[in-house]
Amino acid sequence: MVQNISENNVVTISGKIVSEVEFSHEVYGEGFYTFMLEVFRLSKSSDKISVTISERLVPKERLEIGTFVDVEGQFRSYNNYNSDSGNKLVLTVFAREINFCIDKERTKNPNQIFLNGFICKKPIYRTTPFGREITDILLAVNRPYNKSDYIPCICWGRNARFSSGLEVGENIRIWGRIQSREYQKRLEDGDTITKVAYEVSISKMDICQPREDVSSEDKDEEQNI
Repeated sequence: MVQNISENNVVTISGKIVSEVEFSHEVYGEGFYTFMLEVFRLSKSSDKISVTISERLVPKERLEIGTFVDVEGQFRSYNNYNSDSGNKLVLTVFAREINFCIDKERTKNPNQIFLNGFICKKPIYRTTPFGREITDILLAVNRPYNKSDYIPCICWGRNARFSSGLEVGENIRIWGRIQSREYQKRLEDGDTITKVAYEVSISKMDICQPREDVSSEDKDEEQNI
């Protein structure tokens, strides 16, 4: 089992609130709300990322459209059942801390994520029409109470070639950013609709050694990561 479960999934994002706050669900009397955060890339394009936040963390009245915030938390998944489309994997940043930004330009890297998890589906290697190499990975990340989050990830180039040979069950660590991607889906009647997919774009990855193969020196190094 991966140690320090609460540290297996760490996200920091900064951006502008671009949607109204909506009620999501309630757990033991605690209400949770969601909103969309626009997170800008260095290329000046942006990703729109769902954020889930407890009413006990900050009054929802403060989360106005146009407000800039820093969010720290975890990237979580859950199945949302819809009678029309069946089960749908929903991905959201679960906020553990939120701060309001005075200087919206101060964040150098507004979108960072670290995950330590297990490959739960055979990686899929492919190339684009322009020859770019891509591998899709589905990562299971443990969290407390015997729950797991299933996070779609994507890597490019040499990481794509390397990860294409990984096996189901292997424990890997990845660093990258959360990205949103629009795509067209064709319906049975021939019409098309625009949908949004969320995934982690991997910039760095490594394989965790099996616990019994880790030397005392390696253990010390792992604890410092």
